[in-house]
Amino acid sequence: MIVECVPNFSEGRNVAVVDRIAAAVPAGLLLNRTSDLDHNRSVLTIVGPPDAVATAAFEAVRIAVECIDLRSHTGVHPRLGVADVVPFVPLSGATMEQCVGLAHDTGHRIWRELAVPVFFYESAALRSECARLENVRRTELDPDLGTGRHPTAGACVVGARKFLIAWNINLSTRDVGIARRIAHAIRESSGGLPAVKALGLNLEEQGLVQVSMNLVDFERTPMGVVFDMVQSLAHEAGVEIAGTELIGMLPQSALDGCGSRDMKWLNLGSDSVIGTGGIAKHFRANMLS
Repeated sequence: MIVECVPNFSEGRNVAVVDRIAAAVPAGLLLNRTSDLDHNRSVLTIVGPPDAVATAAFEAVRIAVECIDLRSHTGVHPRLGVADVVPFVPLSGATMEQCVGLAHDTGHRIWRELAVPVFFYESAALRSECARLENVRRTELDPDLGTGRHPTAGACVVGARKFLIAWNINLSTRDVGIARRIAHAIRESSGGLPAVKALGLNLEEQGLVQVSMNLVDFERTPMGVVFDMVQSLAHEAGVEIAGTELIGMLPQSALDGCGSRDMKWLNLGSDSVIGTGGIAKHFRANMLS
């Protein structure tokens, strides 16, 4: 039985802090690590047996709470806390119900031991208004556990969900309005592509703007379809795609669905692609390496 946890931390610039957070995860469980300067955010991909993954995720959150002060945090990505989101994903032999249990247990531990208020989202949500992460971020809801916010760590959003692809497309312009209009056009909540979430963000460090996306079901809307629509809308606005970035990992089948397109990858490597044998095979290979 194998599950995945993909905690997102509000630190992407201080390498020493990110190193400490990553070091809390046993090497055999940590499959991937990604940081972004403009987002000021880092994402870990933790894969393994349920109890081991939950323990590793909690220890990483504990270090983040010790090391990061949200009061001095700046970055373009929305966030509620230093350990912003902690989603559990069922993989080989695991069920969504089991991941919901892991999310609830971990959330209670975060509140009990770290005094950080917790929201539960997606399949672990206890309230319908918290099912979607964007609703938790933009509304003044009380946490499911605790009250208010931790003075330096904010709040933590813990959940259970299906596998998603976090993917960014950078545009060769400083006009963030273009990125926001494209994000509005492609995201499902605005009447765009099914199973696509998107934001338009400004990347000051790079002098670019970005369409930052979560593809929550790449089989319903393949990456190639999203790329083609973003490229078409960008061309209409007179700008080019400067490159695309993967955050975390993606299945080989999602990459195969891109066909012969030049996806203008900036950071795609063999360690970020889950092979055709599935993530269980990928995890076992990582444990043996």
